Amino acid sequence: MATPKIAVIFYSTYGTNYGIAAAAAKAAEEAGAEVRVLRIAETAPPEVVEGQDAWKAQVERVSELPVVTPDDLKWADGYFLSSPTRYGGMASQTRAWLDTLGGLWMEGALANKTITVTASAQNMNGGTEGAIQQTYVSAMHFGMIPVAPGYTDGVKFEDSGNPYGFSSQPGELSEVGHRSVAHQAKRLVDITAKLTA
Repeated sequence: MATPKIAVIFYSTYGTNYGIAAAAAKAAEEAGAEVRVLRIAETAPPEVVEGQDAWKAQVERVSELPVVTPDDLKWADGYFLSSPTRYGGMASQTRAWLDTLGGLWMEGALANKTITVTASAQNMNGGTEGAIQQTYVSAMHFGMIPVAPGYTDGVKFEDSGNPYGFSSQPGELSEVGHRSVAHQAKRLVDITAKLTA
């Protein structure tokens, strides 16, 4: 079976989705994938970022990680995407990045790639399901194949119970959160490996 190439892509304002991405990358590597961890570029005005210590610290924390490029997307067989929500949808930074992918879509470079999505929100019902579903809708326009966790593992009855993708509130991942993210990442690797064999 071929070694699947997985791009773990995230946008993180304060660090939650960065933590999810790190956990996903570790799990995907353990499942046998070749992994790249990539960040979505910050689009907020510098004065806004500089005005919040936690936001500024997160930008500095991930500054050494590469920004995702079209070449990364062509390289990968599948994508693990993590983003915060904004008012019931994905963060504007994530939306802006997705909106740049028209050229790759027209080339057919995103077709038949797998994708799984996670999200975070300030509270448990802060729009994570909607944000994840919106991302899958965009992915389907590109011809991608959504790989949702569903209820394929008992951990989904311990975490937030979101069948579309792991949902998190701000902060460090709990032990259950780690297991849920790992299950989702390993499921992505497994399905991607079958499709690329």
